Amino acid sequence: MKSAVYPGSFDPITLGHLNIIRRAAEIFDTLYVCVMTNSAKTPLFSREERVELIERCVRHYPNVVVESSDGLLVEYVRSKGATVIVKGLRAVSDFDWEFQMALANRKIDPSIDTLFLASSEKYTYLSSTVVKEMAKYGADLREFVPREIIDDVISKVQGRR
Repeated sequence: MKSAVYPGSFDPITLGHLNIIRRAAEIFDTLYVCVMTNSAKTPLFSREERVELIERCVRHYPNVVVESSDGLLVEYVRSKGATVIVKGLRAVSDFDWEFQMALANRKIDPSIDTLFLASSEKYTYLSSTVVKEMAKYGADLREFVPREIIDDVISKVQGRR
């Protein structure tokens, strides 16, 4: 049985993230979506909220498990018995950083590979940062985030003002 981990901050999950989840879930027997801490970012949603939002969006994928971790990604991957880290790439600029991280992870544990999935072209511009900015100005979010969480994003952004 082949398992993989798709890590990210997912603050909030976007349609681009969901596209990567769907495609990776078709490749692997089990896909762990792991909400991670990014020390360079101040999240809008708590880690627990992000897990719950993602769970709502992936209920129809029986082989997707949503969890969180504040530890080292390689340790989380090992704890799940997975051997692959899935990373979505929107642009060449994403590749530079993700390639460095893949090499660092491989140095820590050579048995763990990184699989890069190119974003579907209609999501190459999309990021959680874009979503938060659009929500701040009252934009229609249906082209950005799963319908299941639109109200949550709007409420959270409006509550922060």
